[in-house]
Order: sequence, then C-alpha cells, then structure tokens
Amino acid sequence: MIQRDIEYSGQFSKDVKLAQKRHKDMNKLKYLMTLLINNALPLPAVYKDHPLQGSWKGYRDAHVEPDWILIYKLTDKLLRFERTGTHAVLFG
Repeated sequence: MIQRDIEYSGQFSKDVKLAQKRHKDMNKLKYLMTLLINNALPLPAVYKDHPLQGSWKGYRDAHVEPDWILIYKLTDKLLRFERTGTHAVLFG
C-alpha cells in the first residue's frame, strides 16, 4: 500500500465548516476521504471521479452528492484536500 502525506488547504477547512453549517451529511464526506486516504483506487463509479482541466489542472473532482464535490490532488507522495462545495461555489 502506498503511504502518502496528507494535507488540508486552509480553504478546505473553511469549506468544511460551511458544509456543516448547511447541515450536509459530513459522514458522506468523511467516507469519501477515507477511501482516498486508504488508497481505495479507482473510486467506485458513484463518485464520478475525474481529472480537472484549466486552472484546476493536476487536481481531481469526486462527487460526495450530485451537487457537492471534493477537489483533491493525488501524487505518489501526497494527498491534498483542496476544496469542497457546490459546483456554483467552486466553479461559478
């Protein structure tokens, strides 16, 4: 199993607090994060995991719910949780 360092951006922490305030089911986010931390790749199809383009090139997007996404970066040595939120907030 590949052992990666795990990082959380400052904005990710703010996004999580906002999701909690909006009464999102944080267990869904935690489960997805646990899959990534435990290197359960590829993710199940339900998460619609895919690489991003443009200014987000090098990052990936996985769906916690249909309009709640997790943006992360995965390398051989690092798993970085960058953002979480709706499409409108993150890409609008």
